[in-house]
Amino acid sequence: MSEHTAALHWSRNDHAFTYDTYSRDHTLTFENGQSSLASSAPDFVGNPEALNPETLLVGALASCHMLTFLAVCAKRGYVVEHYQDQASGLLDKNAAGKMAITRITLRPKVTFSGEKQPDATELAKLHDRAHANCFIANSVQANVLVEPQ
Repeated sequence: MSEHTAALHWSRNDHAFTYDTYSRDHTLTFENGQSSLASSAPDFVGNPEALNPETLLVGALASCHMLTFLAVCAKRGYVVEHYQDQASGLLDKNAAGKMAITRITLRPKVTFSGEKQPDATELAKLHDRAHANCFIANSVQANVLVEPQ
């Protein structure tokens, strides 16, 4: 078991406090000291220059899947040379009628080296195992799709 932390700081900074005028910008500081400007998505009056929670969720899931996939491959003797992903998340109404990320699609493209190369069936199994063991995927209710490229 481990605990992970993030600190958030937001201030009104003399902006009028109405729905259309208050600033959505805030700072997220993570447990290793890295900070990032965050905001709501532009569709929700946010700053397009900043990260938003929806994008951070998609990125966290893509990163977790990749890290788990690399571990699965290493334990099975596959050598991964490159891994790319073009992940996306759909913000829509869920079954309860609430706005939620209802689907996340991962599109990993993996290059292997060495004599041991997975065929399409084995590659799908590697991704299935990574998905089943991904901490973030196991934490969200969104339907997560993995579409290897």
